[in-house]
Amino acid sequence: MRKIPATMATQHPDNALAPYWDKARRPFIGVHQEIVEAVNCFRDLDTDEYMWDWEGKHADAAVIDRLLSDYYDYFTKYQLGRDKFLTFRLPNIWEEKGYNLLQAMTVVLSSEDFARDLKLQSRPLFEVILPMTERADQLMHIHRLFEKLARFKSNEFTTDHATNTELLELIPLIESVESQLAVKDLLRDYVKFHTQHFREAPAYIRTFLACSDSALSAGFLAAILGNKISLTRLYEFSDEIGIPIYPIFGSGSLLFRGGLAPSTVNRFLKEFPGVRTVTVQSSFRYDHPKNEVKAAIKKLGKQLPIARRRLISPEDQMSLITICEQSAMLYKQTLSKVLNTMRPFFNAVPKRRDRRQHIGLLAYSRSMGEQILPRAITFTAAFYSIGVPPEFIGLGRTLERLKPKELKLLMTEYPNLVTDLVITGHFLNKKNLVKLAKTNSAWRIIQKDVEATERILSVNFQPQSKDEVAHQLLSTKLLNVKTEAARTRLITDMAILRKSVG
Repeated sequence: MRKIPATMATQHPDNALAPYWDKARRPFIGVHQEIVEAVNCFRDLDTDEYMWDWEGKHADAAVIDRLLSDYYDYFTKYQLGRDKFLTFRLPNIWEEKGYNLLQAMTVVLSSEDFARDLKLQSRPLFEVILPMTERADQLMHIHRLFEKLARFKSNEFTTDHATNTELLELIPLIESVESQLAVKDLLRDYVKFHTQHFREAPAYIRTFLACSDSALSAGFLAAILGNKISLTRLYEFSDEIGIPIYPIFGSGSLLFRGGLAPSTVNRFLKEFPGVRTVTVQSSFRYDHPKNEVKAAIKKLGKQLPIARRRLISPEDQMSLITICEQSAMLYKQTLSKVLNTMRPFFNAVPKRRDRRQHIGLLAYSRSMGEQILPRAITFTAAFYSIGVPPEFIGLGRTLERLKPKELKLLMTEYPNLVTDLVITGHFLNKKNLVKLAKTNSAWRIIQKDVEATERILSVNFQPQSKDEVAHQLLSTKLLNVKTEAARTRLITDMAILRKSVG
């Protein structure tokens, strides 16, 4: 059995500060720097896996050549595909133009040849992530494309007697709450189709649960509960069919995007038992002291493989789904009415990676009805920076509608709810919310959400530390500045104070 990674470093552009390894101290990380970044994640921070992203961004196709050529001594000792893992996130050809897909698949094949010539034991690339997976036939389509390409290359371009491996292992990345709740149907179909095509079931399945995009489309509470229910259903499916499941959880540092930072490892382990791999994103790695980052990664590496899963009963699952649906409805209704107000702040969020734009031939984007949403990091950054963390949108009204039994269940299955919200509330600027409420009734509804949350949970949201007070002062200034450049400077300063862009 191959080694299952505990920590996956990713290229999510949520870092406020420059990476510690960049002597120029630039927060922006260019494509040409990502090779160095990957090596530092493996060699210095000791992450098990690095996600090489082809979705919605530019990627260096020479990644394996560069790694094995420039760092030969390290990768002969810690071999890719055996000890350390480079995992491609493919473009989803049903959502964006698929120009990168052929290139990525060709790199997988050529890297196998390169490693064979170097006498390395392992196939460096053998597993890829398919984002926005909604149906099993999408996974099988990728399987068939790779199989055909491998056969074509082996027949037409391989000069010796070696042939390329035709099987590419797939990780479905499940991003919407609806898809997360239906994960058993997806995997049941996938195992059926896989068995029909390859004449055997997968030996195991790694399934990737996203927090950012489910929160973006359905709100914070629905995303948290959707992932918890999905974890239960993954293990129910594993028990039913006898195939090991190794869930991956995609989490940013701020609560809206999952809430995993070096300082919150214990909270995460308690909140999501059964997760086997976690993402340690850019803010996790670069916005905290390096010794704390390494200690957190080490702890995750020890605890995730032995963490005991927690299953939610079918009856409680249905009650939590009702809460999900209600929360998502209130979130969407309110968010749609404030998006136009937020556009100038979305536009001012500082960029940290080479990303493709939302418009143009190669574009892809998220949407809510007819309204285009920014990416989750930009969205989270803008709301936090105006002093209105998006966790509160729809939350208070959801809590108001819960029966005592439902509230008790919520607190049982989400044990850190109050603690999480108190920490998030340190970045709430109530004066800004009052000011915004005078311009748009939807902001007044969010103000009522905050008030209801405080009343029901018996808490008071306000800044506590010196940095949080400074953050509130900067968020007050942000509403008053008129130029994008001034907004960007203030948003950048606040990102440093909260230790994450978004």
